[in-house]
Amino acid sequence: MSERYDVVVIGGGHNGLVHAAYLARAGKKVLVLERRHILGGAAITEEVLPGFRFSVASYVVSLLRPEIIRELELPRHGLEILPLDGTFTPMDNGDYLWRVNDHAKTRREIARHSKVDAEAYEEYGKAMVEMGRFVKPILSMTPPDPTSLDPRGLWELLKIGRRFQKLRPEDQQNQIQLMTMSAVDFLDRWFETDVLKATMAASGIIGTFLGVRSPGTAYVVLHHYMGEIDGAFRSWGFARGGTGSISEAIAAAAREAGAEIRTEAPIAQIRVRAGRATGVVLESGEEIDAAVVSSSVDPRLTFLKMIGRKELPDDFVEDLERYKFRGSSGKVNLALDGLPEFRSLPGAGRHLRGAISISPSIEYMERAYDDAKYGRFSRRPYMDVVIPSLTDPSIAPPGKHVMSCFVQYAPYHLKEGRWDDQREAFGDAVIDALAMHAPNIRNHILHRQVLTPLDIERIFGLTEGNIFQGELTLEQLFFLRPAPGWAQYRTPIRGLYMCGAATHPGGGIMGAPGRNAASVLLGDSRGRRA
Repeated sequence: MSERYDVVVIGGGHNGLVHAAYLARAGKKVLVLERRHILGGAAITEEVLPGFRFSVASYVVSLLRPEIIRELELPRHGLEILPLDGTFTPMDNGDYLWRVNDHAKTRREIARHSKVDAEAYEEYGKAMVEMGRFVKPILSMTPPDPTSLDPRGLWELLKIGRRFQKLRPEDQQNQIQLMTMSAVDFLDRWFETDVLKATMAASGIIGTFLGVRSPGTAYVVLHHYMGEIDGAFRSWGFARGGTGSISEAIAAAAREAGAEIRTEAPIAQIRVRAGRATGVVLESGEEIDAAVVSSSVDPRLTFLKMIGRKELPDDFVEDLERYKFRGSSGKVNLALDGLPEFRSLPGAGRHLRGAISISPSIEYMERAYDDAKYGRFSRRPYMDVVIPSLTDPSIAPPGKHVMSCFVQYAPYHLKEGRWDDQREAFGDAVIDALAMHAPNIRNHILHRQVLTPLDIERIFGLTEGNIFQGELTLEQLFFLRPAPGWAQYRTPIRGLYMCGAATHPGGGIMGAPGRNAASVLLGDSRGRRA
């Protein structure tokens, strides 16, 4: 007779590992099954070129919930976060905007462009902190179902409403506008400097097939603003050793608690009998029995590939088919034998130690989106660029560097050609856009790794290459993620739970979906749910 587990977790990404760690700590017999040879999903570190260790996909950390770091004792398991020092934006006219972690210095820098904006920046920061404080508790809650008569869900909605009522009128107005407005329209209320608005609006398009003027992108700005390190809002950093060290620390915590983890174990099927999940079948044919199955992969793979329509309610299948992925991001990783020198601020200064945002104007951002709307990758894309080897020399040989370029837009569905034929042209467009500001970049490239959304889908199992397992748009948030009536980590299949980024509160290296789902599963196993 095969060994039976309390819970089999599908997917060894950071959410699956967090989920497994909490379940194992609660005494459950847990098995994690990862398709690839390496744990972490998109949060991995790989030596793509000898001596150069790339954070291949996810590349910075800030959204990882402090309670997870504390409860799983991740620093004891090797996690160390190195602060990212600000954002440098080169401009087309030869000037630049350089915001740093020192608030006073940032105000002086903004004042160089606009004294009005320097004053507004103070008020904007205070307002965003208040809105972050309002939303932060929601990240850790199980979304109530507003269509249910369950008094617990109604009570949670009532508590949110009461908290909203206690906000100052201006904070209530800001919260409503954040949920409905575009990033640019929201920022227009505060600022007049184009490059400042373009750079701040950029975080509103990450993980969405939307432009900075599209309604709903203001909320995505807040989603990323809520990142914190050591209790400081809007803090970002690198994990020493690359983002894979985050996954390794979580895996170590899970193993210490008793979880078993297997790599190179792709799932062929979630076994369902009489409407209940009873285990999984691997592609090798091996069958594994489990009382409960938890999936950290996206709903399309979980339900339509691993289960099949015949086991699912028709209305649920229709909701899944309406769920939007629309991947629009690519990634270019470079091994360098020297540093880029920017026309607007020459030299190897501190500005290279933070994020380098290729977002010189709102018009530039909108033109990048125009390409995507017509099924083309952006010829002059928005990019978020970091050189983590300046902060963490362990990831590159002495005197050499690793550069990471996150790129928008690269639509999964091209109108002309195929991604397999367009990959190198896309990589060329990224280098060309960098060279507009740092002409010497081509002379320093030893190797480049180009990931299109199709590559992201193939390598990491993210449908359509969407880095958040589905867009963070208003109709796919909170009690609507991933489907109405099924946002509480449970599914129409008894004994099957969802614990990945396609559930509340969404994507990023956050861990909250895995932790929240573990809480629901453990509550159900103790009989809290009929």
